[in-house]
Amino acid sequence: MNHKPNPKSLRRSATTLAAAVLALALGGCASMSQREVSAAVGTVVGGVVGAAATGGSTVGTVGGAVAGGVIGNELGKRR
Repeated sequence: MNHKPNPKSLRRSATTLAAAVLALALGGCASMSQREVSAAVGTVVGGVVGAAATGGSTVGTVGGAVAGGVIGNELGKRR
């Protein structure tokens, strides 16, 4: 049998995996400052959004992660 992967199922699995990794990573953030946590969360969220918006391209994922990290860092300064 030759089964082709279902793109919708793969995207759902990737999103679930990203959420699980984020939850586990944030568990180790107890000693981090609010600014560091904001930057880390922004990086992960930006990467996921960038990947989803560009169909999973590397440039979109990295660009989204960079933008999310910068935004998270700036928001973390204000808290």
